[in-house]
Amino acid sequence: MSDNEIRTYDVVVIGAGPVGENVADRTQAAGLSTVIVESELVGGECSYWACEPSKALLRPALLYREAAGFPGVGSVVTGPLDAAAVLRHRDRMVSDWNDAGQVEWLESVKVELVRGHGRLDGPRRVSVRTPDGGTVRLAARHAVAVCTGTGAAMPPLPGLDAVRPWTSREATGAHAVPGRLAILGAGVVATEMATAWQALGAQVTLVARGSRLLGRVEDFAADLVAERLLAAGVQLHFGTTITAAERGADGAVHLTLADGSRLVADELLVATGRTPRTADLGLETVGLAPGGWLPTDDSYTVTGVDGDWLYAVGDVNHRALLTHQGKYQARIAGAVIAARAQEQPLDTGRWGRHIGTADAEAVPQVVFTDPEIAAVGLSTADAAAAGRAVDVVDYDIGQVAGAAQYEPEYRGRARVLIDPDRRVLLGATFAGPGVAELLHSATVAITGEVPVDRLWHAVPSFPTISEVWLRLLEAYRDR
Repeated sequence: MSDNEIRTYDVVVIGAGPVGENVADRTQAAGLSTVIVESELVGGECSYWACEPSKALLRPALLYREAAGFPGVGSVVTGPLDAAAVLRHRDRMVSDWNDAGQVEWLESVKVELVRGHGRLDGPRRVSVRTPDGGTVRLAARHAVAVCTGTGAAMPPLPGLDAVRPWTSREATGAHAVPGRLAILGAGVVATEMATAWQALGAQVTLVARGSRLLGRVEDFAADLVAERLLAAGVQLHFGTTITAAERGADGAVHLTLADGSRLVADELLVATGRTPRTADLGLETVGLAPGGWLPTDDSYTVTGVDGDWLYAVGDVNHRALLTHQGKYQARIAGAVIAARAQEQPLDTGRWGRHIGTADAEAVPQVVFTDPEIAAVGLSTADAAAAGRAVDVVDYDIGQVAGAAQYEPEYRGRARVLIDPDRRVLLGATFAGPGVAELLHSATVAITGEVPVDRLWHAVPSFPTISEVWLRLLEAYRDR
């Protein structure tokens, strides 16, 4: 096929990460011919440089800490973690950065793959520069879905490029443990990587501009993480930032902080946020400015482009930067594309089939630090900012029998936010060992708008950590 020939499909998807894969799966299943374009590895950021490798590094760290403190187990847990074995485990979890399995899955659902860098080339057109320097031109009868995600945002620090800093990719993909690791940032990537690399043998120093970690979670949860990081030996510097960085002749990174203090590290991880991968996407060919987030309506149709053919799904739309939320968006966007292609009306009522209500009301997230933080819906700060009246109910998870069975010296806390008029949950946060598995019950309660009076009939098994639900209800009743 020559460069001037055009391959036509019903749907063209740019980006074959989990989000793009799910859009393609849904549209192909609906009978729409679909092609997906990928410039790196099929499976995307989550599979190779984010969710999967980071959790492969973190699980051994959390398991070691729990086992070391458990009666009858701690006495046989001797020596440090086997870092080399953990890194080999990480490599297995990312399939040694080989995407053959993901490609096989695409083939199984009959989605075609074009490898290369895809750019919009006018309405319903995509031009792909292939690895061999050729060009593949694609046309979409119904939709183009942009699922290109985000990359690491780098601060405007002079000389930073010469330092060769780690981003989240290097932090999750490193093949050796640095002796000293400095981290700039206080969010999820910063705290999770501080947890993992300190446990693997690095001396970690974390520098945070603000006064606390994890600025978007409840204060009590962030305080528990900070307490555990300090106990593990991580050095925390709050209320400051890095003003100068240079890699010296000794190979070390020499850092100057805003307060005048100096640090020396073997590697510097910059974890200060994310930026959309839209700078070289051809947005100007459809009247949009390159480099920015792609705003959408609740059906994930890009606003500012006529014709309801361009969709932005996942992190690139800046609605909820989480893999599972992007996959949720993909399921909805796929249904929207199919409905429009078949000239069917859209179900856009609240919690309707073609609208992303959860992006605003029930976004779940787990932070896999020590301890874990699991949250969904509103936080108290969110409620205050929105001017929403809520009843706040707290409970010490360590008082639950199942928590004591899980860890004798269990430390954790649960908080739920209840609408005082409708008496339904609006938000929940759990902080403590093993709380990730509590989260989906809270998500179901919020999305289902289950009345508090009905939740009394949802009986938690004894003795499990989930009994905290009963204790929260009792605390609310006894006010």
